[in-house]
Amino acid sequence: VTFTYGERKGHALQPCLKDISLLAEPGQTIGIIGLTGSGKTSLVNLIPRLYDTTFGAILIDDVDVRDYNLQELRRNIGMVMQDVFLFSDTIEGNIAYGVPDIDQEAVVEAARTAAVDSFVQKMPDSYDTIIGERGVGLSGGQRQRIALARALVVKPRILILDDTTSAVDMETEHEIQQALSHYLRGCTVFIIAHRISSVRHADKIIVLDEGSIKECGTHEQLLALRGVYFDVFATQAGLSPSEIAGLDAERGETDHGA
Repeated sequence: VTFTYGERKGHALQPCLKDISLLAEPGQTIGIIGLTGSGKTSLVNLIPRLYDTTFGAILIDDVDVRDYNLQELRRNIGMVMQDVFLFSDTIEGNIAYGVPDIDQEAVVEAARTAAVDSFVQKMPDSYDTIIGERGVGLSGGQRQRIALARALVVKPRILILDDTTSAVDMETEHEIQQALSHYLRGCTVFIIAHRISSVRHADKIIVLDEGSIKECGTHEQLLALRGVYFDVFATQAGLSPSEIAGLDAERGETDHGA
């Protein structure tokens, strides 16, 4: 796939995605990391046809997404983007927005999975608490978790999470990841993240750089490459040069032994 947003004054712009080729098996979790502007959000936006590819095709079950009924396609895809929008409504109303006739038990189940229930129960009116438009009065992490619960209640076949847990602490993020693994069995998940902790357990991780796939593999495989992914990991883990050298020495001994 190659994708360009359009033209400016008659001149074609540089593509923001170039020769992307990626296979996600049903039920797999795909992690996507890269610097700001590397094309992460553009890539996942092609799946529900928020944009169409310039060259190449996105296939779901071997069918071009352009051949699906658009409403049917998007009904099977849950998206939680960076810019969370909440309505001036109750918390329950916000979660159940995509499935208005859903029962409260299903709302609470999704809320527990997204770690919403823990803070909602402390509110005077619980799920009947009215929140302001765009989530006024809630923290960034709380807004993100409500948006995640809203995506979960539709039981999507494909779930796209764009830096969804960036505003929550790592302990809460771990709890959400554990709950999602049980709640989303059979669902194919794409996770865009800046924190390695958000993608390290993914079945496949791709590293985007200037619109191209720079590296691809599991967490362990990418660490062994000692490339871009390893550099990000070392920075976030606060590893000193001597600790990195120690890891390289340990790896060398393992390879020699093998």
